[in-house]
Amino acid sequence: MRKLLQKRLIIPLLALLLFFSGTAFKSDFFEIAKQIEIFTTLFKELNMNYVDETNPGDLMDTAIKSMLNDLDPYTNYYNEQDVEASRINNAGDYTGIGANVLTLKDKLVIIEPYKDYAADKAGLKAGDEIIKVDNVVVADFKDDAGNLLQGAAGTGVTVTYIRQGKTQTATIQREAVDIHAVPHYSMVNDNIGYVVLRKFNEKASSETISAIRALKNQGAEKLILDLRGNPGGLLREAVNVTNIFVPKNQLVVTTKSKVKKYNKTYYTQKNPIDTEIPVVVLIDGSSASASEIVSGALQDLDRAVVIGARSFGKGLVQRPKKLTYGTQMKITISRYYTPSGRCIQSLDYWNRDENGKATRVKQENYNAFKTKKGRTVYDGGGVQPDLELDATKLSPITKAIINENLIFKYATQYYYSNQLTDLKTFSLNDSDYNDFKNFLNVNNFSFETETEKAFANALSVAKEEKLNGVINTDYAGLISSLNQYKSKAIDDNKTQLLSLLSDEIVKRYFYREGLYTYYIANNFEIQKGVEILKNPSNYLGYLN
Repeated sequence: MRKLLQKRLIIPLLALLLFFSGTAFKSDFFEIAKQIEIFTTLFKELNMNYVDETNPGDLMDTAIKSMLNDLDPYTNYYNEQDVEASRINNAGDYTGIGANVLTLKDKLVIIEPYKDYAADKAGLKAGDEIIKVDNVVVADFKDDAGNLLQGAAGTGVTVTYIRQGKTQTATIQREAVDIHAVPHYSMVNDNIGYVVLRKFNEKASSETISAIRALKNQGAEKLILDLRGNPGGLLREAVNVTNIFVPKNQLVVTTKSKVKKYNKTYYTQKNPIDTEIPVVVLIDGSSASASEIVSGALQDLDRAVVIGARSFGKGLVQRPKKLTYGTQMKITISRYYTPSGRCIQSLDYWNRDENGKATRVKQENYNAFKTKKGRTVYDGGGVQPDLELDATKLSPITKAIINENLIFKYATQYYYSNQLTDLKTFSLNDSDYNDFKNFLNVNNFSFETETEKAFANALSVAKEEKLNGVINTDYAGLISSLNQYKSKAIDDNKTQLLSLLSDEIVKRYFYREGLYTYYIANNFEIQKGVEILKNPSNYLGYLN
């Protein structure tokens, strides 16, 4: 048995050595061969001699993913189960329950059931906590429990879930789910159209084109393209979406890599839909990757006015690579650059701080570039809007509240405590906001500022130097002042928090379709876009 295992390990090793000897890695041949041999020997000895039974597959999965964690968060290994999940994100359709689901350690939380799809028809609501799928307890499932919900169309799955403290069950009939890249488009007024582009899957450009043509038929002479919350996707679709508004053979993005074959330039390939229609693009801190290619290119070409908050800053390009036994790897192969030559990557994963965290490019290190008409734009920290809106940029305390899912949880509580039948009359008031603040207290919301962390470190050093007795009174005063600031900060962010709460609550009653209807009437960023588009001289003033 031992000889057989040695052969199984040595043969792949020899194959790898032969492969590397004929590739661009030839200069590193000895070091690569050495490290593979060390790892192979270690892996064999570990599996043969460890005191308890080991699972070679699990060990290798952990080893590979831990190794990649030292690079960047986008270079990932996909086992066979992960591969199918990745296909879903790109293809735009899959078979399942028709809901956005958050996977936690001991439960699956329904974040958003899609209207008229399987989960919705089975009566599941946002906030439901699934603790059991068929006979499998989620807390006992070692892999991604979200995979338990996947299955062939027409098959049933029984889920046990907790809602408002009560345990219930539901049987869901799985079905094919069509994930639209453009979930909504409509007229804002008589001549301004609004298009929401949520992801860059294979349908992104075709659905955007269909939406714009439909709006133009309804009288749209100006457009708002909403890329807020769009995490990106396929690079070619970013080029195709940009192509809607700019001529054929226009440079959109350049990729640069240490591997020569990945150095590419991407030009528009088709005739545009409309090169003259005024366009406002909405972005925020969650607009990333392909969203930044589109917004950055349209900004560089002076083709659209970009408003909102600085985008996420992901200037890295990944490519999937097929491995053996149905596994894959997504690897960062290059950085991308907008037409002006800027890379908007904001985090440096290769020069980390003392805690191992990626460092952010400092503003003083940003480099200036010029748009087609000579406007100054900058690299290094995402796409900076032509008009930055304070209401769009999330404050640190708002981010902390979101990260603890407290807006989501409060919306769940609100849904089961209030009746709401008319979207047009919905509005949160001061009483609702005070109720939310009480909710934060009940849920022990605690927000530690960077200043607090620095003070705590200083106090720790002071204790080591036996100076804490001298500064204890002053330290207590500083902490008291910080706590007063944090209490005030919640009120200072009242408008932003109420907006986020309203959005989440509207989805509970009227689904995402209702949310976009609500946006048209109430969303500050859309209203600002309309204001710019209504005034041609104001619009052109941003582009000259």
